[in-house]
Amino acid sequence: MKKLALLLLVPFLVFSSCKSDNDDPTPPDPTNNYQTLTKYLVDEDLDLPAILDGWIVGAPAEADLAAFMDTYDIIDIRGAADFAQGHIEGAINSPLADVLTAAANTTKPILVVCYTGQTASHAVVALKLSGFEAKTLKWGMSGWNPDFSGPWESNIGDDAIGNANWVSVTEPTKVAFGEPTITASASDGAGLLEEMVQKMLDNGFKAVGNADVLADPAVYYINNFWDLVDYEHYGSINGAFRVKPLSITDDLMKYIDPDKTAVTYCWTGQTSSMVTAYLNVIGYNAVSLTFGTNGMIYSDLESHKFVTPTVSLPVVTE
Repeated sequence: MKKLALLLLVPFLVFSSCKSDNDDPTPPDPTNNYQTLTKYLVDEDLDLPAILDGWIVGAPAEADLAAFMDTYDIIDIRGAADFAQGHIEGAINSPLADVLTAAANTTKPILVVCYTGQTASHAVVALKLSGFEAKTLKWGMSGWNPDFSGPWESNIGDDAIGNANWVSVTEPTKVAFGEPTITASASDGAGLLEEMVQKMLDNGFKAVGNADVLADPAVYYINNFWDLVDYEHYGSINGAFRVKPLSITDDLMKYIDPDKTAVTYCWTGQTSSMVTAYLNVIGYNAVSLTFGTNGMIYSDLESHKFVTPTVSLPVVTE
């Protein structure tokens, strides 16, 4: 009787074991730095959508200035000479590459300030991936005080209107690509993240102007980081895909071509800078299209347009 029970039990155990093995996802290859890093990012709740959650804040109304100033430690990553000519009171000046060192002395959420809000977005990605609570100032100093609005005022425009490579087309079918290769000295998730974040910062703001992209879009892998309704309403750069949301968890990174320079564009160049910084951290060669569609179809935009501030929020000089 015992022998019969054992014989009946053995197939059940074998079947259960096989079912469990087949249901488990394929574990990451421990020799593949991309897989190690991206698994770590997901495990630590640092996938791109989490980094893009609550990353930007606009300049306050004058009545709310005191509360705003009390909320943040401010790091201004503009050049030292420009910082000396006028900055937000209490801000400390730091190069982009050293922003993590500057952040070590903070006690509040960090607000990163630059000329237009675009380079600051690279810094915010680095800070959030390194455990800090951080935001970028929308429009940068250009949105704080009209005396500093020159960088935005001189770059809004209609470069794509009438250009043969700005088209209205059906969204192209996405194609899956292979993984990027990450060469690093670290081999564990935490070590890879630290090394790749600093590498991204050391490489500076990775960007491209719209003239280069519009002249020859096929040279790049282009991602329009818009919702579909806006893509269909305004058109897009010829050949642009639309991968949004872009996440590791949903296996959407596979739609970014690691063998081309990946250009992301959005309304203002600020969100695309966030995406670009993140892609560089995980091994892609990525650049942000500066000033976004504010520099390409400004006259056609119905929202998300830079407007020179009418209120001059205070600055201090050195």
